[in-house]
Parts: sequence; structure tokens; C-alpha cells
Amino acid sequence: MVSLFRIEEIFPEITDGSADLPRRQSGGSPQSLAVTLVADYTLRNDAWLPAVALVPLLGEFGVSTAAARVAISRLARRAVLESHRRGRFTSYRLTRPAALELSVGGVGIAEFAAGPESWDGCWTFVTFSMPKEESTRRNALRVYLRWHGFAPLYDAVWVSPQPLPAHELAGLAAEAAGAITVVRARHIPLGTGADRSPVEAYDVEAIAERYGRFVRRWSELLPAIAAGSVTGPAAVRARTEVMETYRQFPTIDPMLPTRLMPPGWPRPQARDVFVAVYDGLAGPAQEHVRAVAADGPRPDIEAHTVAEMRAGVAERGSRRDPTPAAGTERAATRSGRA
Repeated sequence: MVSLFRIEEIFPEITDGSADLPRRQSGGSPQSLAVTLVADYTLRNDAWLPAVALVPLLGEFGVSTAAARVAISRLARRAVLESHRRGRFTSYRLTRPAALELSVGGVGIAEFAAGPESWDGCWTFVTFSMPKEESTRRNALRVYLRWHGFAPLYDAVWVSPQPLPAHELAGLAAEAAGAITVVRARHIPLGTGADRSPVEAYDVEAIAERYGRFVRRWSELLPAIAAGSVTGPAAVRARTEVMETYRQFPTIDPMLPTRLMPPGWPRPQARDVFVAVYDGLAGPAQEHVRAVAADGPRPDIEAHTVAEMRAGVAERGSRRDPTPAAGTERAATRSGRA
């Protein structure tokens, strides 16, 4: 039977979460890149980034000045970024709700494939029935399920190998309309060709291929990282891109049971490569962002490691000055841009 799960549908242009975070999509949109950049270097210390630093940093990804300014403005309007203006110069940092949400999301990314696999042999089934006129609510429910690792076994029967924690059950209830049933149970094989295992809801071959592409691409960079030859804009671009790509895996592979996967399932290898790239480039990327952000020292701009992300970066940090450091204004004066 052909799987109803299509890997390319995992990243539709949709929003999700209490803070109006950027639309999750397979490519790096200006808003998505801006949030990743700000989170990677300011979340640990709740630091400010001047607009005159954030715009050229986005420019290093090929984002035009106009597109960068529009992205930053939209993030501010959507309460993802907060701003402080002093004279002609504006600085930005994550709002507290956005910082906490990103920190929680970071914990999930960092914990993915980090420990020994534990699966009780059960599947979570979500079945629902909605009136035809509730097409918008039906689509919203499907989007919610996709973003929480579910895949459609049949049109209105979605499955995941993972249990639903309380906060996700609450989120599911908020999306529900019509009739919905949630069951955690074992699959009972029928021993017939008509039997369909829940794992068949997932495009296992496509997921494995995506893992393979990730490992091949980023493994090639590891010798240069070890040699210290990836610096400046290249370090920031690589570190941001590896995060943008890796954070998709917990959605398309919700820790599918290894014993049901083909031999040599590449999930652990992908995590090892991610950690090596992300942590290996933390130092040079941090120094480049500091150099772009200010003339003087900016110790508050600090990259975090995967281990620190797993511990909850925003929870460990504290709210600092409500206004930007003086060095940010010197950077703005130097560049001549507001």
C-alpha cells in the first residue's frame, strides 16, 4: 500500500505555538533565519542585537537589506522580537514568551536521539470525524498532528509511536472539533496481506534518504572544522544551516522504533554529525557575530552548545538590562545605518 505520508508535506507554510513564531518551512525564510540567528547568540544571556548587525548577518545568507528589514519588522509586530530605540538606532531581542518557547523547542531538538531508545511497543492512535463544513478545523488538526510527529495511517486515523504528554493532549483538545478519540495500544498482526502495520504510515525510505543526505553533506565539513579553517561568515552560515536542517528530524522521525527500521538506521550518526558541526563552530561563529554587533566587547553575545540547549537555555539565563549596551550604538555609528 502506498503511504499517505508525504515527506514534503511536513513543512507547509504554517504557524504553530503560543508566540507567533515564523512559518516553518523546508527553506530558510528571512524570518526563520532571523529567529535562528537571534536565538543562537542571544538566548543564553538575553542579549540585544542592533538592527545594523542583524541586517548584514542576514545578508550573509543572501537576504537583501530590504527583505531583512521587512522580516525584522514583521517579527516585532508578531511579538517574537522586542525593540529598544535610542536616538536613531534600534536593537532587538527575543520577547520572553518567544525565548521560552524556543528554549523548550531547543530542549526537544537537543534531546532527540541523545539517550537510549525506550519504546513500550504501543502506538498512539488519533481518530476523528468532522463535518464537511469544518474543513478549516480539519486542516488545522492535521497540521497539529504532523508537527507533533503523527502520520496518517488512513485518512482520519493518525499514529505515532510516542505517547502524548499532558501539554500536547491539551493542544490537541484545543484543535479538536466534531468527534475525536485518542487511544494508546499495541498493533495486533493479522497475518494476512491486508494487514497494515502502523509504521507503514511513515515514508521510512524517504526519511532514511534525508538522513543520508544530511550525514554526507555535513561530514565533509568536519575536517575543516577540526583544523579551525571555518571562520567568520562561513562559520555562522554553516552553524545556522545545520540547525535549520537538523531540527526537522524530530518531526519526520518521532523516534520510530529502531527494531522496526531497516538495518543501520542513520539517526544516531546524524545526531553525532549535528553536534560536531554545531558545537565545533560555536567559537568562531560567536566571534564573528560579536565583531559585527559592536566595536567594543560584547560578552553577552554568547553561543550555546547542544548540551546547554538540552538543559534549557532560556531557563538558565536571566533578564538583563532593559536597554542595549553602549557598544551597539558605536556599531551603528560606525556603519552609518539605523
